Amino acid sequence: MSARAKWADIPLDQQDPLSYAVSARDRTVIDMVEAAVRHKQVMLAFQPVVPSQRTDRPAFYEGLIRILDETGRIIPARDFIGAIETSETGRIIDCLAIEKGLLTLAQYPDLRLSINMSARSIGYGRWMRALQKGLQRDRTVGERLILEITESSAMIVPELVTNFMKDLQAQGVSFALDDFGAGYTSFRYLKQFFFDILKIDGQFIRGIATDPDNQVLTQALTTIGRQFDMFVVAESVERPDDARYLASIGVDCLQGYFFGAPTVRPDWLREEARRRDA
Repeated sequence: MSARAKWADIPLDQQDPLSYAVSARDRTVIDMVEAAVRHKQVMLAFQPVVPSQRTDRPAFYEGLIRILDETGRIIPARDFIGAIETSETGRIIDCLAIEKGLLTLAQYPDLRLSINMSARSIGYGRWMRALQKGLQRDRTVGERLILEITESSAMIVPELVTNFMKDLQAQGVSFALDDFGAGYTSFRYLKQFFFDILKIDGQFIRGIATDPDNQVLTQALTTIGRQFDMFVVAESVERPDDARYLASIGVDCLQGYFFGAPTVRPDWLREEARRRDA
């Protein structure tokens, strides 16, 4: 049992005042998240992923789930994601994300969209039903859907993930290995996974133009992606010199605040609103 888990077993009134306050705050945040999920107080924010050689037109967007409190403010994911990842609430959040993502794809036939999921959701009935319902509702959706699975999540049940990917790729769905480099992927499994896209974790990307260590590591990760015939995306691109460097070493696509923050009002929604108001 971890030290944190042991500490969680200590009654709040027996903890020191600071720890009590932190525990109470964390519990309050989790309660807010669980209430928001029950009432479907969620939305997707969209962040562009742009080709490194033509950054004016997104290759696709990543749809990121946002949880809202009772006032409509976004609850920061860092405040709760670790606590709910393995819980029922985590699975329901995945369900809401895929439902909203598939509906968005059906509404906008020119859009390509990636949606995050945990490998734990593969065996979750509601999530699988939502996915299949969306794919059957519109036959073009599968070809425009990318499912992002984090490296650490994929390695929990690698055999299950590989079989799941084969079934969905036959229906046109693409898969991205998210946060690559942050976990402990076995290269034996990487060879078997057949991911379509490899997303290099942002810790190697921030400031890369002036960081020789990260340059070497990112070049190595990019080479791995090419070797396994994967489209390579760099995450957390925040500066123009970093973008230029990544383009120069052959990274295919770039994602980060330099090209656009996640927004609930992406370009295609703003354009639709302008046409409606004209």
